[in-house]
Amino acid sequence: MPDPPRRTPAKTSERLRRMLVVVPYLIQHPGTAVAEAAGMFDLTEEELLDDLGLLFVSGLPPYGPGDLVDVDIQEGRIWISMAAYFSRPLRLTRSEALALFLRGTSLSATPGVPEAPALASALAKLADGLGPETLGELPDRVAAAATREPESLAILRDAVEGRERVRIEYHAASSAETSTREIDPEVVFSAIGHWYVAAWDAGADAERLFRVDRIRSTERTGERFSPRGLEGAGRSLYTPTERDVDVRLRLAPAARWVAEYYETVGDVQRDDGTLEIVVPAARLEWLERLALRLGRDLEIVDPPELRGRVRDLAAATLARYR
Repeated sequence: MPDPPRRTPAKTSERLRRMLVVVPYLIQHPGTAVAEAAGMFDLTEEELLDDLGLLFVSGLPPYGPGDLVDVDIQEGRIWISMAAYFSRPLRLTRSEALALFLRGTSLSATPGVPEAPALASALAKLADGLGPETLGELPDRVAAAATREPESLAILRDAVEGRERVRIEYHAASSAETSTREIDPEVVFSAIGHWYVAAWDAGADAERLFRVDRIRSTERTGERFSPRGLEGAGRSLYTPTERDVDVRLRLAPAARWVAEYYETVGDVQRDDGTLEIVVPAARLEWLERLALRLGRDLEIVDPPELRGRVRDLAAATLARYR
């Protein structure tokens, strides 16, 4: 019997998101079986145990026994004891509290955030602690700035609700080209700081994911469609195609964020501190620009022709400034 397919390793952001759900549950339900917890959160037992292993090194200096989260796994069951500092009220400096207030206010003012009411309540208490002499007019200014949405967002939400096909003019960052498409938008969601719409592209007869701020114009067509059950929040932000090629990159420590931000199908930690990753790509233009942006912090291992394309782009770019 062939081995079952291996899951693509989760990114750090994904692991953190699921640990914020899994750990509170296990604290409230001490002695939960490993198999039961893994099944409940759609994880393999290996993935769950790897995540819990991170808690052993989670804590504050000086990293003594009372400063770290304790995970005890015996006879296939899990007990988690939080470090002592979790039982003490958090004390923030003025600058830390102000930074937290500004980021939280911006997030709570963003439409479509389900935790917004609870967050607003916490921010109100934080504002009382900071006082009007510290905040001044900042709350109103931050909230006003955060509510600026892409112009197409309202039309797309209505189209999702009414199951209506729309015609969009879209600028694709991967190819730096703008095209007109007719799409059936099924889900609008927010991820990593941007709004996205998961839709069926009528021209390509395939599922596509569009970043809303790259939609130049949106026009209603009046045509209706039947949903196909496309996924929204939590999905991969890259849709594989038959034209994909595997691009192998070697990242210096300063460029490791690339492995977290973009879709990868494999990575290898090397002894010299670099990280080698494989990125699927249907178009290479965006990788050319990424390579110029990162300079010596990124090395193209494969395919060789991409290195040549980056050299040509660099020469053309320099020529424009001479």
